Amino acid sequence: MAGAIIENMSTRKLCIVGGILLVFQVIAFLVGGLIAPSPTTAVPYTSVKCIDMRKNHHKTKWLTPWGPNRCEKIKDFEEAVSRQIEANDIVFAVHIPLPNKEMSPWFQFMLFIMQLDIAFKMDNDLKDNAEITLDVSLAYRDDVFQEWEEIAHAIEIRKLKCTFGSPKTLESEGRHYDCDFLPFMEIGSVAHKYYLINIRLPVNERKGINVGIGEIKDIRLVGIHQNGGFTKVWFAMKTFLTPSILIIMVWYWRRITLMTRAPVLLEKVIFALGISMTFINIPVEWFSIGFDWTWMLLFGDIRQGIFYAMLLSFWIIFCGEHMMDQNERNRLSGYWKQVVPIAVGSFCLFIFDMCERGVQLKNPFYSIWTTEVGTELAMAFIIVAGICLCLYFLFLCFMVFQVFRNISGKQSSLPAMSKARRLHYEGLIFRFKFLMLITLACAAMTVIFFIVSQVTEGHWKWGDITIQVNSAFFTGIYGMWNLYVFALMFLYAPSHKNYGEDQSNGDLGVNSGEELQLTTTITHVDGPTEVYKLARKEAQE
Repeated sequence: MAGAIIENMSTRKLCIVGGILLVFQVIAFLVGGLIAPSPTTAVPYTSVKCIDMRKNHHKTKWLTPWGPNRCEKIKDFEEAVSRQIEANDIVFAVHIPLPNKEMSPWFQFMLFIMQLDIAFKMDNDLKDNAEITLDVSLAYRDDVFQEWEEIAHAIEIRKLKCTFGSPKTLESEGRHYDCDFLPFMEIGSVAHKYYLINIRLPVNERKGINVGIGEIKDIRLVGIHQNGGFTKVWFAMKTFLTPSILIIMVWYWRRITLMTRAPVLLEKVIFALGISMTFINIPVEWFSIGFDWTWMLLFGDIRQGIFYAMLLSFWIIFCGEHMMDQNERNRLSGYWKQVVPIAVGSFCLFIFDMCERGVQLKNPFYSIWTTEVGTELAMAFIIVAGICLCLYFLFLCFMVFQVFRNISGKQSSLPAMSKARRLHYEGLIFRFKFLMLITLACAAMTVIFFIVSQVTEGHWKWGDITIQVNSAFFTGIYGMWNLYVFALMFLYAPSHKNYGEDQSNGDLGVNSGEELQLTTTITHVDGPTEVYKLARKEAQE
């Protein structure tokens, strides 16, 4: 009777904890959907054609499209021809932001893509596989009367992929090609108020530079940055969740150290998962408000990669510890076949990120996709990572199937136990299955919300209420995985409840007075727990 009461209390506590976590999950989605604005904003810019008549085009002088010391402009290339201005003397200038606005560190990053307006002309047609050479420079200042300070300068080559929907005849002259967007620039911080981009298209017919690229009418940029309001909500969530996970980690590890045995593999992996989640949560982004840390995007990718690698490893070990025999379980080396694809895939994605965002720390105009070699290298890394991911999920699905089959097969041993202990172990098995279902639900919600955020317009409007779907996706999924890690450490912390001698009679050889734990894979100092005996392989019979 006492055991049944204890088990009922445990189940009731589990339901209460689940309800509380569900409430926090709903709050996480509502914070993004109702409080935060859209995560990012896209701002179109049209370059201004400035005249640079200085000899050798000294790069110490910056051509500004508007404001004090604005450049001398031309309307179009027909005017340049009439004034005998050469192509090498034309600079496309873009001021960021638009007039009467300022950039802010709360914007976190800037991503720019380029679109070229190329007109068809019989005597200046766009060649197949044409390449455009860009002489680009980036500068900043924090006051409209200050001198511009250079951030970066580079000569970049971009491949043009354009189509022309009409016959190439005299009647079609002046019509524009339909060209793909080109990657232009990415910078990992917005530490200054004003930015200036100068773009030159150097022409050298002898070397074939910028020859056969058609008649370029305009250069347009689209700048994407994070919204300041979303950044504040995001920082607030990180600041709140960091101590929450830290507290449960300290409590979890303290419960383990109070045991009379050493921590086992699954407990270590859960603790490592908590550390990786804390690594993501720590709001170091607050420092980016006061410091020009351009490496924050790369650092964020590394933090996420560590967490996802740890999460995938946890799922494998969690399933494996419920199906491996006594000689193989509780050893990391026993999972090398499943862990190797995770390590290889993570390493490939890390190298790819270093080749892209790592290089952009020195040259924000760089893109690995702009050359044949770079594209092939990037695709190779991504394909290898994809193959590793597929192998991992095949291993995982097989192990999940094995665990459920073993537990279901061994449940026939439950009637031989006393009522109290049978209820207890039925609860353990139920919690294992419950956690597996929660894991699948979390993964499914992540995929579903990602798809919804991609196919919708970014927000839903119900009467006077506007829900930002993309913001709800970010805050909700981020909160969900925090709650998942929190629940793991709370539910799988070792229990110190003692079941007396009177309940051991009729069981399958379980020592009296043993410490009972929620995890079904813990090996007690005196031997394996009873649920492990229920879940072990059929070959051990």
